[in-house]
Amino acid sequence: MKFLLNSFYYIFVLGIVFIALMLLTTLVPIPGNFKIKVVKSGSMEPYIQTGGIVVIKPSKDYVVNDVITFGKDNRDQIPTTHRIVAIEGTGPLRTFTTKGDANDTEDPKPTRLSEISGKVIFTVPYLGYVLDFAKKPLGFALLVGVPAIAIILEELMKIFAEVRNMRRRKTQNEATNK
Repeated sequence: MKFLLNSFYYIFVLGIVFIALMLLTTLVPIPGNFKIKVVKSGSMEPYIQTGGIVVIKPSKDYVVNDVITFGKDNRDQIPTTHRIVAIEGTGPLRTFTTKGDANDTEDPKPTRLSEISGKVIFTVPYLGYVLDFAKKPLGFALLVGVPAIAIILEELMKIFAEVRNMRRRKTQNEATNK
């Protein structure tokens, strides 16, 4: 039973660390120019689920059928992740016609090479919901803060119990030595 509880505890701790690291990676660039983005719409379903995350990396070459993330990424605008369906031009002046897999028509405006953040390397469904929730103050407190405080309190209780045991043993040793 103790093994099961310890296993649950360590899985719990790893889960909290994982969520915190994922949250951090959406805010800070990852070495190697990898970026993590949360998918907010269903335009690429079923390939990329709403609420999933995409891991993207800039590339020197983009070809038809690559799934790319492009557009501004700030507080007011979110980037788009769509599939390249056509390429026109050469070199830095190339433009890319894109389309969401679930959309009936191509995107109205071609995408310039300079607007592309990167090519989708892989996706993880539904994790974006957790990360979006964790970015909010209440979500951060519930998903990271409260569990972290619980872990700290448990470790402090273990330390106090060990100090109490050490004092008890010291008192017993002093009593037997007299």
